[in-house]
Amino acid sequence: MTRALVLCFALLLAACGGGRHAATHAPAARPAAALPADQVVAPNFADAHPIDSWSGKPPQAFAVHGIDVAKYQGQIDWATARANGVNFAFIKATEGGDRVDERFHDHWRGAGRAGLRRGAYHFFYHCRPASEQAAWFIRHVPKTAGMLPPVLDMEWTPFSPSCTIRRDSATIRAEAKVFIAALTRHYGTRPILYTSIDFFEDNEMWKVQGADFWLRAVAKHPQDLYDGHPWTFWQYSSTGLVPGISGKVDLNVFAGSAADWGLWLAARGL
Repeated sequence: MTRALVLCFALLLAACGGGRHAATHAPAARPAAALPADQVVAPNFADAHPIDSWSGKPPQAFAVHGIDVAKYQGQIDWATARANGVNFAFIKATEGGDRVDERFHDHWRGAGRAGLRRGAYHFFYHCRPASEQAAWFIRHVPKTAGMLPPVLDMEWTPFSPSCTIRRDSATIRAEAKVFIAALTRHYGTRPILYTSIDFFEDNEMWKVQGADFWLRAVAKHPQDLYDGHPWTFWQYSSTGLVPGISGKVDLNVFAGSAADWGLWLAARGL
């Protein structure tokens, strides 16, 4: 291998967050350009705290990368983010039964104008009935042509100012079933269930049916933490650095090739 090829490979790894040195800012941005929603763009990302090695297939080996965002990311230059490898975005919409993320509508419109595949997520509160929370999400997230399936985000909430209870696992799975069924009826597609390893294990979430899984694993590979449970999306970093976004952002990959991505979208009528 020539020296030039070695250098090129090293730069690619660093840009995708796979190098050995932490970054302090996003890579130099590719210029914004109008891109079709289905065109897969390679990631031009960095990571403030990269993982040097993974026991399984590393995120850099996956073709389709994206992000999830909330109000904390502030204003986003979506066209620049799209040109630099953000192929999809999950955007926080609602929380509990009475909160809407302050930047949801801005992020939703901006991502749509930039041609991203976008989906909305709901952060679940364990102090309100699932039926009430599903109705709140449906009230605020419109059916939009081409949108990704809606997401139910279920985690423990130890730092919540109003809801820190921990219900039993059977109740939690039953509530997930209610929420998933309501979203399936309304949006006409199989939702996505996001969770973290502690919540997954404590509540035996592998028993939940009717949703694709989006798993958080930022220090180890999902195959190590989730005992080989299948996943559609993997959140592999919470310290990503992406052109068009100020500060850190969560990074994710889709579990397949660019062709698999197209098939997954087509299967959902997207």
